[in-house]
Amino acid sequence: MKATTHTLNMKTARASALAILLALGAGGMLTGCDDGPAEDAGEAIDDTFDDAEDSIDDTFD
Repeated sequence: MKATTHTLNMKTARASALAILLALGAGGMLTGCDDGPAEDAGEAIDDTFDDAEDSIDDTFD
């Protein structure tokens, strides 16, 4: 079976899309390790809600 131009273009497009997704995924994993101001603020909010939940639980125990 002879490969047509369309088949080769589809294979190239798929390989390119896969390469882009892998590059973005790797970049996301690398940048996900750093705690920025938004991450710190989110953790502070989570801690505040956890403390409030603990206080409510202690009140009703």
